Amino acid sequence: MSDIIRLLPDSVANQIAAGEVIQRPASVVKELVENAIDAGATRIDVSVTDAGKTCIQVIDDGKGMSETDARLAFERHATSKIREAADLFALHTMGFRGEALASIAAVAQVELRTCQEGDQLGTALVIAGSKIENQEAVACPKGSNFCVKNLFFNVPARRKFLKSNQTELSNILVEFERIALVNPTITFTLRHNDTELFHLPALSLRQRIMGVFGKKLNQDLLTLDIDTSMVKIHGFIGKPEAARKKGARQFFFVNGRFMRHPYFHRALADAYEHLIPVGEQMSYFLYLEVDPAHLDVNIHPTKTEIKFENEQAIWQILSAAVKETLGRFNAVPSIDFDTEGMPDIPAYDGGGRGESGSTVPSTSFDPSYNPFASSGAALPPSSYSSSRYSRSGMGWEPFYQGLEASSGSSSDSAEPDFSALAFEEEEAPSSPSAPLSEAPSVTSVVQSAAQHFQYKGSYILTSVKSGLMIIDQQRAHINILYNQYLNQMENRRNASQRMLFPDMVHFSPAEVPVLESILPDLSALGFDLSPLGGGSYAINGIPAGIEGLSPEALVMGMVQTAIEKGCKVKEEVQGLLALSLARQAAIVPGQVLTNEEMNDLVDRLFELPTPNYTPDGKLVLSVVKEEELEKRFNN
Repeated sequence: MSDIIRLLPDSVANQIAAGEVIQRPASVVKELVENAIDAGATRIDVSVTDAGKTCIQVIDDGKGMSETDARLAFERHATSKIREAADLFALHTMGFRGEALASIAAVAQVELRTCQEGDQLGTALVIAGSKIENQEAVACPKGSNFCVKNLFFNVPARRKFLKSNQTELSNILVEFERIALVNPTITFTLRHNDTELFHLPALSLRQRIMGVFGKKLNQDLLTLDIDTSMVKIHGFIGKPEAARKKGARQFFFVNGRFMRHPYFHRALADAYEHLIPVGEQMSYFLYLEVDPAHLDVNIHPTKTEIKFENEQAIWQILSAAVKETLGRFNAVPSIDFDTEGMPDIPAYDGGGRGESGSTVPSTSFDPSYNPFASSGAALPPSSYSSSRYSRSGMGWEPFYQGLEASSGSSSDSAEPDFSALAFEEEEAPSSPSAPLSEAPSVTSVVQSAAQHFQYKGSYILTSVKSGLMIIDQQRAHINILYNQYLNQMENRRNASQRMLFPDMVHFSPAEVPVLESILPDLSALGFDLSPLGGGSYAINGIPAGIEGLSPEALVMGMVQTAIEKGCKVKEEVQGLLALSLARQAAIVPGQVLTNEEMNDLVDRLFELPTPNYTPDGKLVLSVVKEEELEKRFNN
């Protein structure tokens, strides 16, 4: 038999590696910008066309490359960051694997112009599908200029499954924000289809955060700074009152690298416990500095999953630092008694003198004084008996006039009067052997007065042929409102209510494209938004029937939902918007409903095509079978 195992060609191996490293246009932006940072750039300009599908250009003023380095950089496992395995535990650069450029060149057409400082001529290189097509000397400025065109041109399946331009642009913006937040000393610009989305000059860290997410965030941030022998943590955490259900800005960085770390996130969640409502999220921008020897970043090609040698200890330090910061800035609510202007009360030491040495005033009383005596003289102890201690001898007759007539002659008439209850108590049967069923019960009267009952302000109970039906009133209302808003969008009925004083809402550059894509659907719902520039919008109108809710929170919540779901189909966006708005406008658990409101809610629920489940698949109602009820009581 002939041998069947053989080495793969470099072009095939590069395409396999590209499947992990280059997942979408955002991956190309991330790798090229990180290489520019490692090259010592002070200014990085990023320009994308058609969300990176057509062209991605990254220009930096770093150290550049020589002619040999420019060609060698596109070979697999070629890097200037490390020399041996031990260097993996002393990393101070963003990249080190030597796979990024080779993976990009395997699935795109790449043009590179680069020049080192002091060289009169630079190098121009053209590569397509891992094959070098041209290399020549050219005049160009110091640094590197990468132009990546037609991503996945030779992998049609990968290109076909790229998302919409809006979704891919959002992913590019997310990667760009992460890099810009951790490098405030570098000037960044980002353009999409010749429109400038970001221009971030080199400023302080706090100003960089405001440059990315808007100045409004500044008032919601608390400064955190702690330095220990194990870890140094600095950055900002959000005030508890600034927590939000969606769209919280949550960033962890370690040694200048963005990371995802659910374990450390739990430390912050524990510190904010009982300070923010359940289901809401806090914002934070935390930067950790740890000895590289105690880290392992070589877990995944994206390098966002990082292992720490002392995770538990860092968790405790982080939790304590957040709690200390919240307490230092009085973010934790406390009970403060207002004693300003009140006199000091000296403490009594038991010896007749106060804390300040002053004599404590003494008191005296007359044991023979009786305030109930008519003449002011004390009555003898025997007069306290009921037979001799009468009202007539004390002059209180006027106060008792008419009391016997209203309360009856018998002392038993002082019992409470139940005549104000919802039913009239009939005369009890004279014979003790009369059946109990002849006397009316509270339950029978209440059941005859209403068909539905509310339990703890959250559930509606009603009887059906098969048993007892339990309805979650909030989910039922969400189901009703969802269908109502969805019909409005589908029928293009603009049920908008003008606002007397328009609200203003601000979006980051990453959120603006998403908002623009769903504006037609927002208008169909009844929202009227007008751009003010700089990512700010005025809310001039809102859907009728949602008075009392925050229009700003509603709009931002729907934008975040669209970002999370990555919708590209109009119907899906409409469904998400309708569901998001229904959740915001639905009644809350604990809201007491009248009989009429419960009847209306149940009637409207069963008019829906699918009353049993909410649009996101949650159970709305459940029926306890009559057989199960009988089984419970037939012991």
